[in-house]
Amino acid sequence: MSPAPKSGDGLAGPDHGLALAGRLPTIPFLHDWMETSTRDYLRPIGAPPIDFAHPPGEAALFAPGSLTWRVFKNPIVLFIGGLAAVIIELAEPAVRTGVWEHSTFRSDPVGRLRRTGLATMVSVYGPRSVAEAMIARVVQMHDGVTGTTPMGRAYHANDAELLTWVYATAGFGFARAYSRYVAPLNVEAMDALLEEGSPAAYLYGASTVPHSQTGLQLLFESMKERLEPSPLIFEFIEIMREAPAFPAALRPLQRMFVRAAVEIAPTWLRRRLGLTEAYGLRLWELPLVRQAAGLADKIVLRSNPAVQACVRVGLPADYLYRRTPH
Repeated sequence: MSPAPKSGDGLAGPDHGLALAGRLPTIPFLHDWMETSTRDYLRPIGAPPIDFAHPPGEAALFAPGSLTWRVFKNPIVLFIGGLAAVIIELAEPAVRTGVWEHSTFRSDPVGRLRRTGLATMVSVYGPRSVAEAMIARVVQMHDGVTGTTPMGRAYHANDAELLTWVYATAGFGFARAYSRYVAPLNVEAMDALLEEGSPAAYLYGASTVPHSQTGLQLLFESMKERLEPSPLIFEFIEIMREAPAFPAALRPLQRMFVRAAVEIAPTWLRRRLGLTEAYGLRLWELPLVRQAAGLADKIVLRSNPAVQACVRVGLPADYLYRRTPH
């Protein structure tokens, strides 16, 4: 059985701040928070600063005209899609054990989020030389991450099959978050996101990554028997609900976004993991998530690596905000 939701977490009823307002915080407040949080999340403690605006003219691993550049510019999509990806990842016991035994999700969840977010931004928007060097360091670091699952199965963080699963779940999470909460993406667009991301996935060490929705579904089918419920999945969800990732005034939004992440996991997997409807969005929350994600897709932030990368390659700062992917 899945753990019972806590009575004070809003699962039994709406978070009162949002319910009384009936809308999101004012746009200036949301803009200021997004600007500040984007800047802070790209400066995790202990990580070297990354200059996405230099050197002028250096290309990234992904092209400026790619769908990936347009989708990943949205910080709310990244938060929701990234959490959804981790929830799905943790259903695989080797990945779950490795993440839980060798990461700081329990002791420093915000720091872990920041480091993961920075790695994602560098992979997508960073100068190619910087991105390739960072990926090489990650691969080297992961080479020492080994262990055994509670059921006795050995695992290695650089196992190509496990890396393929991590890549595929990430691609699923970000694409589904954008399509559900910002603008619907058709099959061709979903395929494009997977195809665009495959070179970076291979650099990280993934093996036969899916290049289309058909390939993604085949991978999910092949993994079904290995995916299982675990108390650690519910612990992760609780950590992400309570970690001070958002300022106190926006904490109800954070909890709602966590529920939005659960909402986009495949229905059959939610059932298998015990993630009942109580862990997903309320009907009244869906419009609020869409409003927030839609606003985030239109607000040009100076601190956003997407904006800085556009300037680096000689494009207008608002280049990615001029049309919507479909």
